[in-house]
Amino acid sequence: MLTAGGGHAAVTAKDWGKTPDGKPVELYTLSDDELTVTITSFGAHVVSVEAPDRAGKKADVVLGYKDLAGYMAEKSAYLGAVVGRYGNRIAKGVFTLDGKSYQIPANNNGNALHGGTVGFDRKVWSTKPLVNGVELTYVSVDGEMGFPGTLTAHVKYTLEGRSLHIEYSATTDKDTVLNLTNHSYFNLAGESSGDILGEKIMINADRYTPVDAGLIPTGKLPSVKGTPFDFLKPTAIGARIEANDEQLKIAGGYDHNFVLNGGSTLHVAAKVEDPKSGRTLTVTTTEPGVQFYSGNFLTGSAIGIGGKPYEKHAGFCLETQHFPDSPNHPAFPSTELKPGQVMRSTTIFTFGTTK
Repeated sequence: MLTAGGGHAAVTAKDWGKTPDGKPVELYTLSDDELTVTITSFGAHVVSVEAPDRAGKKADVVLGYKDLAGYMAEKSAYLGAVVGRYGNRIAKGVFTLDGKSYQIPANNNGNALHGGTVGFDRKVWSTKPLVNGVELTYVSVDGEMGFPGTLTAHVKYTLEGRSLHIEYSATTDKDTVLNLTNHSYFNLAGESSGDILGEKIMINADRYTPVDAGLIPTGKLPSVKGTPFDFLKPTAIGARIEANDEQLKIAGGYDHNFVLNGGSTLHVAAKVEDPKSGRTLTVTTTEPGVQFYSGNFLTGSAIGIGGKPYEKHAGFCLETQHFPDSPNHPAFPSTELKPGQVMRSTTIFTFGTTK
């Protein structure tokens, strides 16, 4: 199927197979003179992003699988997925809302991660082509994975020059909690080029949320200064990843939420540069936090779109978000959504080059 693109990006779609229960899955391709992006309706995954290096040579800079079977078989890496209903962790899968306790199925060391055992990343989303992209919609019924309220979630992916825009919106018919994010892993040298430890990152955050042994925030918001979490100036991801630091040891590297400097309007979350290829990534968002994850739990079991295994540190994630376990931390920015309200959130991934 070819969809008319009245703007700068061409938008095409094709059948990409079926789930075991017979639901058809689509693969959308968004392309302009700068980028080529593929999106699947299964889990609203970003499958690939082809971006040019300083010499103009394009390479796929996100980790992904070559076919639907790869995503169906994948259970824990969430490569490129939209995760929900609650992205990141909820302690013991339990929270209280309006005086009632809710239990989400635990799937990560006794905690609920990315929405429980069957999150939004495992669902087939409905699609609607847009001028420069695609809108995906998923309706999560009341009680699904233990969450209250029927939630209607929309994710719009649009391509504008070298920027992939992601716009989230959602409504509910009961009070609920919500934390949607995209879980793409980036490797600016190319998805099968090795580790990302030499790529330089700047994170626009003076504070972060340290975690306990289960990777649940302690509730404290200490300064990053004087710690391996100070990325206010561009620093190689691997420069301090082996430092004698309790937080790094707990996570096996970086897997922490950073408290962004900026309000609810669009602000820079992070910038990354790959010195070898010259590719850069700038992340802007309306969200208060970003989870910087250095691919610590990749084991080589996943065979990527290029045919090579994804080993530890093969990619990094910058998951723009509200903070982990916010329903159990009243001092954190609220993730509650009520009937009559519309949750709106924007994140933009912009790809560039340096000389």
